[in-house]
Amino acid sequence: VEALLRWHSPVLGDVTPTQFIPVAEETGLIIPIGRWVIRTACAQNVAWHQRGLPPVCISVNLSLRQLRDENLIEDIKTALVDSGMAPHLLELEITESMVMHNPVRMVEILTKIKDMGVRLAIDDFGTGYSSLSYLKLFPIDRLKIPREFVRDITCNPDDATIAKAIVSLGNNLNMRVVAEGVERIDQLEFLVEHGCDELQGFYFAQPMTPEELSDFLSVSTVAANTTNADTP
Repeated sequence: VEALLRWHSPVLGDVTPTQFIPVAEETGLIIPIGRWVIRTACAQNVAWHQRGLPPVCISVNLSLRQLRDENLIEDIKTALVDSGMAPHLLELEITESMVMHNPVRMVEILTKIKDMGVRLAIDDFGTGYSSLSYLKLFPIDRLKIPREFVRDITCNPDDATIAKAIVSLGNNLNMRVVAEGVERIDQLEFLVEHGCDELQGFYFAQPMTPEELSDFLSVSTVAANTTNADTP
């Protein structure tokens, strides 16, 4: 699952992330907000597990300003210790433009995060500038195909070629590949046929509150157990 940040303001109404995230970045408020998101995500994941749900990996997006923050490593450690969550159940997502901002420094930071046992993913891979010579140095677990390449994947040969190239690149670098924005069965079938490891998008579920997701995971677990029991 992926943690999504939403702001329901009693004064402004529903404020979208595209509106408030840039302001938070500019003012520096993204640091305490990001710290809160990581702590809340870890605590929520443990709460689900304590309710008897199977362990799931929860992804949290990081901003460039957070990656530059000297307290980031300690903030991650504190969130894991305070929640009691296993490190491998946390995945931090970054963009390729972020890691290319200062590649040598980013390798150092990402390696420290990886050494804790936390997973790392590059979000929106292929939409920014990246150096493949540096990509092999980053301790990345997953590459995420952005929704703009998935949207027309079955009717646009260019999008199809790019998606297949990312899948091939990820597989050859021992990284799992995730496709974002899957909304139709034809997209799903194409990606599965060409070896994409994981899929996410509205085809499977809309964004949910923690309580709604708890119910969703409960139903999914029962369905999976029933299927396994019926499988010879």
